[in-house]
Amino acid sequence: MSSDKSGISGGAEALGPCAATPTAKGRVRDRIFESACDLFYRHGIHGVGVDAIAAEAGSNKMSFYRSFASKDALVTEYLREQEREYWAWWDATVAPYPDAPRRQIEALFEAQLKIAMSSECRGCALGNAAAEISDDEDELSTLVRAYKEKVRKRLHGMAHAMGARDPESLGDALMLLLDGGYFTRLVFPLGSGPISAALPAVRALIDAHAAGK
Repeated sequence: MSSDKSGISGGAEALGPCAATPTAKGRVRDRIFESACDLFYRHGIHGVGVDAIAAEAGSNKMSFYRSFASKDALVTEYLREQEREYWAWWDATVAPYPDAPRRQIEALFEAQLKIAMSSECRGCALGNAAAEISDDEDELSTLVRAYKEKVRKRLHGMAHAMGARDPESLGDALMLLLDGGYFTRLVFPLGSGPISAALPAVRALIDAHAAGK
């Protein structure tokens, strides 16, 4: 997985195009998967077809369907890989501050801004997918919703750990800033837009929720 095309996602800076090293066993399948990850991230899930993925991988549709039962099966694997790498990024980002939940939150937003400064950043892969997936795509929509619920729950937990007066409200506000930062990154290049104000806003929010305690 590339380290600068992440959803917030160094090393584990994920949620961008996949870059797993092909192996001798399953080499064609790996190549197809890597190509799909790159294309999905840059052009969207619905903007990329099987023909384009096969061509990018130097393969063909027959090899594609030997490797994946369907495009939906490939998309599901792509989203699960993005989620796995996102949590690896999150855990690595907060790990240096085990007993400092406020510092953990600040570190997440600092890391997000660093990623957003990359010219290859296209925001959060799963957030982008959420904008494309309809409710009748049950497996995919359930996967993305479960992921976002987990992000929300983690932020609530961090707000609780800080002793915020209203941890659920603070956690939700932090999630709005986290997700909103990526979407504004798609409009304003290289961190020049509203995302540059995210960290000061985070600190102000935390201070407000701690006031009077």
